[in-house]
Amino acid sequence: MTPAEISQYLGVVLGGIALLGHAKGYFSSGEKALGTRLEKTEKTLTEHDRRIQRVEDELKHLPDKDTVMELKLALAELKGTVNALGETVGSVSRTVHRIDDYLRQKAEA
Repeated sequence: MTPAEISQYLGVVLGGIALLGHAKGYFSSGEKALGTRLEKTEKTLTEHDRRIQRVEDELKHLPDKDTVMELKLALAELKGTVNALGETVGSVSRTVHRIDDYLRQKAEA
């Protein structure tokens, strides 16, 4: 083989190697972007998981529908009791005023 033929074959081989290098670079650049996207997605999922966990922890402390209904009934009963006590205190107040008026009139006479 002459040096001209060797340089032609060598040019073809080096051209093939260069094409393979470019192809590898092209296809591996997507791996980097994909890896970055996966890391971002994983981070976002972790943040959402933490937020959901905080909400679930807060929901454990809230009353359920049965407890709310019991509270409504207890408040209605308490309102009735307070109204009855108000009437009783009113009658006691009127009695005290009458006794006070009587004692004042008796003291003047």
